[in-house]
Amino acid sequence: MRQVFHEELEQVSNDLVELAHLVGSAIRRSTSALLDADVQLAEQVIEADQEIDERRNMLDSKAIDLLARQAPVASDLRAVVTSMRMSSDLERMGDLARHVAKVARLRYPENAVPADMRASFLQMGHVAERIVARVADIIVTQSLEGTRAIEEIDDELDELHRSMFARLADSRWEHGSSAAVDVALLSRYYERFGDHAVTVARRVRFLVTGEADGVDHEDVDVDDGA
Repeated sequence: MRQVFHEELEQVSNDLVELAHLVGSAIRRSTSALLDADVQLAEQVIEADQEIDERRNMLDSKAIDLLARQAPVASDLRAVVTSMRMSSDLERMGDLARHVAKVARLRYPENAVPADMRASFLQMGHVAERIVARVADIIVTQSLEGTRAIEEIDDELDELHRSMFARLADSRWEHGSSAAVDVALLSRYYERFGDHAVTVARRVRFLVTGEADGVDHEDVDVDDGA
C-alpha cells in the first residue's frame, strides 16, 4: 500500500514539473508578444492559461484523493499538502504571464514598451525564464542549494524592477503617462513572478527540512483589470 502511495505521490511531483514547464513557456511567449507587438502570440498565451488552470485543478484533485484514500501522516502528509500549495504558486505565475500578454494585446498595434526600455524587459524575461526552469529542477531534486539559487536569481529581478521605477521617476521621462502605467505594471508582473518562484523554493525547503519559512501567508497579486 505504501509503495502505491509513493508512486502516486511521484506522479503528483511529475505533474508539478510539467506545470512549471507550461509556465516557463507562457512567460517566454508573453515576453516575445510584448516586445514584438505580436497580438496573435499574445492571444495564444491568454488562451493557453486555461490549460495551466486545468492542470492545477487536476493536480489538486489527485492530491485530495491521496489524502482521502491514504490518510498520510508526518512527512508524507507534508509532501501532499506542500504539493497543492506549490501548484497554486505556479498557477499564479501563469496568471502573471497572461497579464503581460494582455498588455501586449491592449496596446496593439503599438508596442507597449518604449524602444529605449526594450533591452531591460528582454532581460527581465530571460531572468524569469531562468527562475522558473530552476523551480522545475528543485521540485525534482529537492536541492537546498537550488532553493538558495532561486532567491539569488530573484534578486536580479528585484534590481531590474527597481531600475524601472528609477527610470519612471526621472524628470527626463518623455514617453507619457500611458507608457508609464504600462511599464510600471509590466515590471511589477515580472517582479511578482519571481516572488512566487521564491515561495515555491521555500516550500521545497519546508518539505525537506520541516522548518517553516514564512510561506503560509496569502499573497495578493496586482491585476491589470483587463
